Amino acid sequence: MGRTRADFRTLNEDAQTARKYDTYSDMTPIDRNDNASKTILGIDPGTLLMGFGLVEACGSRITYIDMGVLDLRREDDPLVKLNRIQAEVNRLIDRHRPDALAIESPFYGKNPQSLIKLGRAQGVAIAAAMARGLRVFEYAPLRIKQSITGNGNASKEQVCQMLYRILNLGGDRPKHFDASDALGAAVCHALQNRFEDLAQACPAPDGIKQLRATGVGHKAGAGHKKKPSSWESFLNQHPDRVK
Repeated sequence: MGRTRADFRTLNEDAQTARKYDTYSDMTPIDRNDNASKTILGIDPGTLLMGFGLVEACGSRITYIDMGVLDLRREDDPLVKLNRIQAEVNRLIDRHRPDALAIESPFYGKNPQSLIKLGRAQGVAIAAAMARGLRVFEYAPLRIKQSITGNGNASKEQVCQMLYRILNLGGDRPKHFDASDALGAAVCHALQNRFEDLAQACPAPDGIKQLRATGVGHKAGAGHKKKPSSWESFLNQHPDRVK
């Protein structure tokens, strides 16, 4: 049976009630300073567990704020799940006033049905953040792992362990790695911004091209030909390829 407008009007009320027992943090939030700092909200999208993590980036310092998960496993209706994701992102924005959202992109090795569900969850989180004026940045799982551990194939346990070292955290590890994955997305963005600020503050000497601030080691310099933007330009650059 299809939904009526009245049904949809109750979804937000349902989400408000459900959040009381389904959203929890793994650690106590830390009060932060407001001195020229940026707060970054990291999201690990999911339709069973949505991880979130927040850090404050101020110069070279990255400070932990909070992390946790939104538990959606007891909810069967996929539309209600999406509505609750939107409501939770709005709640996090209201509480922490972040400057940017760093979100993990879906892993394309998953089966098509899982990819569709994750894409919907990610889209709802992005739309909620953009509607509130946040800048949104998307990072592939490999890139997040690379920036945190130096190894794009690192396990979730290794990422979590390295995050605790970077942020100088104590206590038990989070119950769900979805929380630490989201925290990793936030830290990845903070490290990316630090790299770009350093590149702008320290311009390359004359005659040396500046490295691209991607954080993944992509370089723009001699010996790297520009990729052709069209078939016509490819033929002009490589006339010997067609006889």
